[in-house]
Amino acid sequence: MNLDFLRAFLAWCTVINLCLYFLSFLVCAFAGDWVYRMHSMWFPMSRDAFNLVIYGFIGLYKLFIIVFNIVPYIAVVIAG
Repeated sequence: MNLDFLRAFLAWCTVINLCLYFLSFLVCAFAGDWVYRMHSMWFPMSRDAFNLVIYGFIGLYKLFIIVFNIVPYIAVVIAG
């Protein structure tokens, strides 16, 4: 595996993950009530608890994108 392949791989991983991140943000921002109703059928919880979990999920997902996609991509670009 050479650096060009790894750079392209990490770039596409970053693009795909950022698209999923923005999609999940948009769904939660504009269809939050629908998402809450769907999840509260399976897991009984209050709206405040649901908002806390979703906010934590989106924040953790953003952190994972930065740590596992963007930082390695920058390191490969610098090393190349």
